[in-house]
Amino acid sequence: MKTTISISGMTCGHCVSSVMEELKSLKGVDDVSVDLNAGGISTATVTSHLELAPEEIGEAIAEAGYLVVANDA
Repeated sequence: MKTTISISGMTCGHCVSSVMEELKSLKGVDDVSVDLNAGGISTATVTSHLELAPEEIGEAIAEAGYLVVANDA
């Protein structure tokens, strides 16, 4: 299943790496891709074989230091 998350506060490649690392650490996640929109709303797409709770996705993004503004999960 795919989950798309809109994230604010990301500005560079290091931001992308931090978010990807946190999301990939969630149980059931197979792949993560991030479309960086520096200074705007970036988008992360998470592919997983288990259902992910919006809360755990939000916590992972917050752990990386960013804010979820929308989540289709």
